[in-house]
Amino acid sequence: MTTTLIWGINGGIGRALAARLMTEGHSVLGAARDTSRLSDLNGLIPIEADVADPFSVQQAVLTAGQEASEIDLWVYSAGDILSAKIDSMQPEQWSRIINANLTGAYLTTHYSLPLLAPDAHLFYLGAVSERLRLPGLSAYGAAKAGLEAFVEAIGKEERKRKFTVIRPGAVVTPLWDKVPLKLPKDAMSAEKVADKLIEAYQSGHKGQLDLTH
Repeated sequence: MTTTLIWGINGGIGRALAARLMTEGHSVLGAARDTSRLSDLNGLIPIEADVADPFSVQQAVLTAGQEASEIDLWVYSAGDILSAKIDSMQPEQWSRIINANLTGAYLTTHYSLPLLAPDAHLFYLGAVSERLRLPGLSAYGAAKAGLEAFVEAIGKEERKRKFTVIRPGAVVTPLWDKVPLKLPKDAMSAEKVADKLIEAYQSGHKGQLDLTH
């Protein structure tokens, strides 16, 4: 059985993934800013963390190290979205989206390295970034495109470990409530994305993984 660390477990995909893994008997540690919302995930080891705060991430990794000797499966599912055009977007809004989707990925990866198993598999929740070049989504699109470049580069640095960017299309999660876009009829469920991630982990898939229905 694996030991998994999920960052951003309060999101729809992170929560679905934790539930799937624990049902199969795996040990799951879940990091979130608000751990009070995790009480329904029986068996989860909750860890409080703000992925945009270096000190908070450091402390979270220390806590994880007290609960597990090493991490086999590591998942960054934290993220945020904003719809704002360049003439109205405020600097703090830009920073919030970049921090949640990109800077947080760097911080959590950087501080987690000593805790990872030598052959650990790291997954990052991305998006089909080339489809995000839309009015109002400049911050989100830039962050997701940057995430892909970041993961590709560090995968060449940490060659003994596996790195995968999961790129789903539309997913039924609360994030859609934050943008004035209609959810497509063929949107995937968070549970389907979680299943695909587990399949990719079991098969050892590396690089980008575009999800199809």
